[in-house]
Amino acid sequence: MGLRFTKMHGLGNDFVVLDARTTPLALDVTRIRAIADRHTGVGFDQMMILEPTRDISCVAAYTIRNADGTVAPQCGNGARCLGAWLHRAGALAIGVEAMLQSPVGIVRMRLADATTVTVKMGEPEFEPSRIPFDAPAAADIYLIDVDSERVEISAASMGSKHAVIEVDDTSSARVERLGPRITVHPRFPQGANACFVHVVDEHSVELRVHERGAGWTLACGSGACATVAALHRRGRVGDDVRVEMPGGTLEISWRGPGHTLMMTGPAAFSFDGEWLGI
Repeated sequence: MGLRFTKMHGLGNDFVVLDARTTPLALDVTRIRAIADRHTGVGFDQMMILEPTRDISCVAAYTIRNADGTVAPQCGNGARCLGAWLHRAGALAIGVEAMLQSPVGIVRMRLADATTVTVKMGEPEFEPSRIPFDAPAAADIYLIDVDSERVEISAASMGSKHAVIEVDDTSSARVERLGPRITVHPRFPQGANACFVHVVDEHSVELRVHERGAGWTLACGSGACATVAALHRRGRVGDDVRVEMPGGTLEISWRGPGHTLMMTGPAAFSFDGEWLGI
């Protein structure tokens, strides 16, 4: 038998969604990479795997794999897609807050309609030892060396780890060069997503993200959240921010320390299929 899947995307950040809530799936790195291949497979940035929850208050649990087969701790766009998928499957009602068990803890979400989802992403983490990031103490700005260049970054975690770099042009040759190097920088021992942001004004930013294990993506939900949180901490943006990415727009709201960060955006179905390969 083949492997049934649903292809989805959040602002072009695309996913293969697998349902393993009742039957475990045999997924090794070779098989994941074969499905991720955009020429001979299905193609995806991340694979979202629904699993049985260990918490009876949750609708389901999920784990995440990057296109290269590595494990990802969190994915904001993917979480929204799972909410829409569970609604289509009859497991999640519109307008009712539901909880999912993510790899890094409970995630709460609510559907405004069948494809618009608000996710409570939790509170951002800036303490270096908890991201983790190699620094003696928490700071708004750190300096890291990348190819003989001293680069200013902010470091934050939303479950996934992020380096936030403010730039004038998110499509510059410098950004293209720095992105792949920052995601594997040794001061992030578990790797990080590189978030390049141009601040338009206090309520609007432009963002481009190079994701660890997936490369340049059209959108990154957790990256948008971490970027707004880092900028908010420095007084660069307000509480409600529109994040424009190559694939579209997310609405991010954060009132500061002691408050959960909210992400609202679309989730789209592309097609259902059956994988017949290895």
